[in-house]
Amino acid sequence: HGRICMLAWSGFVAVDLGARIYPLPAAYEGLTSVTAHDALVEYGAMGQLFLWIGVAETIATISLIQMLYEDSGREPGDFGLDPLGFLEGKSEDEVNRMKLRELKNGRLAMLAFSGVVTQSVLTQGPFPYV
Repeated sequence: HGRICMLAWSGFVAVDLGARIYPLPAAYEGLTSVTAHDALVEYGAMGQLFLWIGVAETIATISLIQMLYEDSGREPGDFGLDPLGFLEGKSEDEVNRMKLRELKNGRLAMLAFSGVVTQSVLTQGPFPYV
């Protein structure tokens, strides 16, 4: 959940700061992060999002089942994804420190996302939601 909230916070704030993926349908013009939900449900974009996230979660379930029942050696949360090589050449102590940092940053991101959604709904204004 932490990794998802890291992305969610960035996306939520980026939309309110004006980031868009073009070409933007005319129906989505002028939407904020708060008002986008209802419009995206109405036009079917949330259904697409639900479908593709469901596919990704179904595929991820295979590795979860292998981890739990087949002793695959995989640790929870370890998807074997380190494209930038942050953990290469590090001692086990340093690797554990990096994992703890990611865990703490994920927890902070969960609080941050909850806060940014609450504040944006209460103020109905743009970022920084004051």
